[in-house]
Amino acid sequence: MREDVVTASPDESVRTVAKRMRDETVGSVVVVEDGRPTGIITDRDLATRIIAEGEDPETRAAMDVMTRNPATVTADAGVRELCDQMADACVRRMPVVDYEGNLAGIITHDDLNTLLADEQRELAAVIAAESPPY
Repeated sequence: MREDVVTASPDESVRTVAKRMRDETVGSVVVVEDGRPTGIITDRDLATRIIAEGEDPETRAAMDVMTRNPATVTADAGVRELCDQMADACVRRMPVVDYEGNLAGIITHDDLNTLLADEQRELAAVIAAESPPY
């Protein structure tokens, strides 16, 4: 998981959230209240719920566009459990929480693909080292 989660408060303007996403080069922002994730806003949410609807991002708040009660995973979940939970929830990004429900990080499909690619490279190196020469 990534521990450096980009967050917003529910009352921040959508424009502020969009600028933060741009400045931090992320595709989502976790909306947090009292340390707990209460929503998530993705770049797609901005496109479909604000731009496509002709809404004013300056007068709309994060709480107006966020997906409420986002699916989360605990920090000690294994990769298989995480993948199952992401698939069940039909999401590409998932906030990670500690045992008290506080935001601890975030994991994305891109993070998983990078992890799996690294594992494949390491496995290939082991196989190559143990294989007879051609």
